[in-house]
Amino acid sequence: MKTDLAKILSVSGQHGLYLYLAQARNGAIAESLSDKKRTVFDTHSKVSTLNDIAIFTSEGEVRLAEVFTAMKKEADSGKEVPTSKSDSNAIKAFFAAAIPNYDEDRFYVSHMKKVLDWYGELEKYASFDFVTDEEREKQVEEA
Repeated sequence: MKTDLAKILSVSGQHGLYLYLAQARNGAIAESLSDKKRTVFDTHSKVSTLNDIAIFTSEGEVRLAEVFTAMKKEADSGKEVPTSKSDSNAIKAFFAAAIPNYDEDRFYVSHMKKVLDWYGELEKYASFDFVTDEEREKQVEEA
């Protein structure tokens, strides 16, 4: 099954990723990818979809779907994907191989660690076969 990054949420102050389930009267209902516990995030929670997040490169921005795909390609070629606990130099080297033109002045190691955490969760609980914008629009039209 394809992963729709528009329905995968990152919530500031919360560890892990969440799957958007429904709109609630005072926020959003989401389910943790890791333990499947449902939570209501109120309107004061800073919620971002992974589809809306991009990293800075020398040519502009690259959306997370493309970043995850590049990371997966590096992993498939035999390179070990570091964890967020790995040495900063190892993390930088991995991202330099996966996204060679990332902007070192605006894409910090702390950002890389967050992306690595998200990559690990998607690897365990979802797939790297992402829903495209065209497929998402087609689903909306059919509904």
